[in-house]
Amino acid sequence: MTQQAARVSAIGELIRDWRKDRNLSQLDLAAKADVSARHLSFVETGRSAPSRDMVLRLAEHLDVPLRDRNRLLLAAGYAPAYAETPLDTPRLQMVRAAIRRVLDGHDPFPAFAVDACWTMVDANASVALLTRGAPDSLLAAPFNVLRYSLHPQGLAARMLNLAQWREYVLTRVERQLKAGPSGNGELAALYRELIGYPATNQLGGSALDDTSDVFVPLRLLFDGQELSLFSTVTTFGTPRDITVDELHVENFYPADEATEKYLRSR
Repeated sequence: MTQQAARVSAIGELIRDWRKDRNLSQLDLAAKADVSARHLSFVETGRSAPSRDMVLRLAEHLDVPLRDRNRLLLAAGYAPAYAETPLDTPRLQMVRAAIRRVLDGHDPFPAFAVDACWTMVDANASVALLTRGAPDSLLAAPFNVLRYSLHPQGLAARMLNLAQWREYVLTRVERQLKAGPSGNGELAALYRELIGYPATNQLGGSALDDTSDVFVPLRLLFDGQELSLFSTVTTFGTPRDITVDELHVENFYPADEATEKYLRSR
């Protein structure tokens, strides 16, 4: 097989993998991307080489993350289309400012920004409550919020529903790993670490918590006060940079009046 033929075959297989991962038939994808089903079939089987525009169009309708869109382009023999800019560069000053406004505006409730592997890139002052008393080894940069949340010396030691929260976190990472065929080596390594942490602590805590049928609460014990929190996620719309595409902000809210009163009193 020639190098060109091998490249055409590789990009076809990748597009097919993404299509199957998104549970779309060739006909469905062809209709969404406004291409003929026959041409899409030829691309997937390696009989036709897709143009650069075709790769990007299919990736858009397959909701492929920007990092993986670059991989598709490289597999097809084209240059990457999306940059990965360090967050601390002037080019992303507006992004950093937007994150800071979201975080500060969420006080006195905890909120933090993380990258695709859950490394914290910024946080508001209220996050200090969640990290209070933790060993320096867990708080050192790069600080991973999932590692800290499930580590026996981290937030897990204060959880009243550790088993339930652990299950929620692991399911969320599993879903993230399955979001695309290419996977993520760093995230997979983190997942293997997380499943090794215990699901119980000295506070006990059942696998199920029926205090809410709307969301999975995070129940914590601080100063003899039981706190109950739930979270929402904020992301950037229409990103054109990999760093921005992979950022999100976790905003925690009080799930009851007692928790809100405690957090506001601080």
